[in-house]
Amino acid sequence: MSTAPQPPAPEHLDVLIVGAGISGIGAARYLKTELPSKRFAILEAREASGGTWDLFRYPGIRSDSDLHTFGYEFKPWRDEQSIADAPRILSYLRETATENGLDPHIRYHHKVHAVSWSTGEGRWTVDVERTDTGERITLTAGWVFCAGGYYRYDEGFTPSFPGRDRFTGPIVHPQDWPEDLDYAGKRVVVIGSGATAVTLVPAMAGTAAHVTMLQRTPTYILPVPRKDLIGNALKKYLGPERGYALTRRKNIAQQRFVWSWCQRHPKAARRLIRWINVRQLPEGFAVDEHFNPPYDPWDQRLCAVPDGDLFRAIRDGDASVVTDRIAGFTEKGILLESGRELEADVVVTATGLNVQAFGGVQVTVDGREVRLADTLAYKGMMLSGVPNLAYAIGYTNSSWTLKIGLLCEHFCRLLAHMDRHAYDICRPEPADPDMPTRPFLDFGAGYIRRAVDSLPRQGDRMPWLTSMDYRDDVKLLRGSGVSDPELHFSRAAAPAEVTA
Repeated sequence: MSTAPQPPAPEHLDVLIVGAGISGIGAARYLKTELPSKRFAILEAREASGGTWDLFRYPGIRSDSDLHTFGYEFKPWRDEQSIADAPRILSYLRETATENGLDPHIRYHHKVHAVSWSTGEGRWTVDVERTDTGERITLTAGWVFCAGGYYRYDEGFTPSFPGRDRFTGPIVHPQDWPEDLDYAGKRVVVIGSGATAVTLVPAMAGTAAHVTMLQRTPTYILPVPRKDLIGNALKKYLGPERGYALTRRKNIAQQRFVWSWCQRHPKAARRLIRWINVRQLPEGFAVDEHFNPPYDPWDQRLCAVPDGDLFRAIRDGDASVVTDRIAGFTEKGILLESGRELEADVVVTATGLNVQAFGGVQVTVDGREVRLADTLAYKGMMLSGVPNLAYAIGYTNSSWTLKIGLLCEHFCRLLAHMDRHAYDICRPEPADPDMPTRPFLDFGAGYIRRAVDSLPRQGDRMPWLTSMDYRDDVKLLRGSGVSDPELHFSRAAAPAEVTA
């Protein structure tokens, strides 16, 4: 009797990285440099690398952090723009991947749907869809590193507006910007007051007939230089590596000082920001109506406008700000609760993101589906009760990448520790299951508040606190060892057959 051939064992990876954006490329570089024997791949659902910086195509898209801190510690930012536009950032990311030999490790059109952990085998089974062909494939991995950011790539957040279908012009969300959108000489209303809105308004103002920023609640907005003159001088006279390192240290200290000063002296910070805004805006402008938020500085993220471009557009008469609530859409524009109608030819809903942890990947441990809200964040990079899974979430009060670098360093040290002691499994568990908890991201932004109940939580002490302070994280993630009484190591009972 003939025996049917057995299907080949799934391909096995030491580390599977989900996402080829700024976090995934960074994680891969640290892995290849620190642990060159590890077999890894980056699975990217889209057809291109770069994450956010390739996805968004709206006018003027740029960073709101300086690239000396938003860039990688290991790769100097050489461009003279410190607050840089997306094409420059995308070029930097892809150059990083190529220089470090990461391009062959990126598998495009590979969307991870689910990961299932087996303690007996000490590995993850990964369900992957080929988005170009629809084929489903299976991989196994010792570790999964989630580097897919924190928001949904397939749709942004747009509130339900009454009468939206009555409007005869285009309504566009920045996350789905049409390449052929023609707004030249037209009246544009941008709904929103966050980083996307304050970028769009001045970028469109030079082409549109007029751009109105319609906001429900004001945001703290500060002008910042597009070019870091001190940083550029340091790079010129000290060389790109030393100059970049010094500029990075300078800007880290500057970010920390501004944030901590605003936290300690909110009334003084509010007065200073208002004074700056008054100097930037036309005489007689209603500053307190349009630029005086009801919350304290840094309760939500401050918006930076390079070289004060938003204020300049307002001074030039190309842009204006309206603070009101939307009653509904009309054929010609937007009806406000005050009774005023804003006429528009194009409406842009810069109303935010839909938060989605871990790219929406379903996580199962030994047959039990993991509910993220039931887990605690360990060192801001792992989840309680979930073995061999790390994730990359950066700072909300300074440059995202500052924390990513520290997390990747610590992750590599953790893997090296496991190799030295022949461990297969690493699982964080709190010693006190009744420890008081609070939201994972203790931040007032609307997109976070909408999703807080679906995110992990954090504890009231280290290592279960999610730090938002770079100096504290340097001590925790770089200065201290990986061993911890609440981090449990073990060996797999029966490792499965693997393929290289």
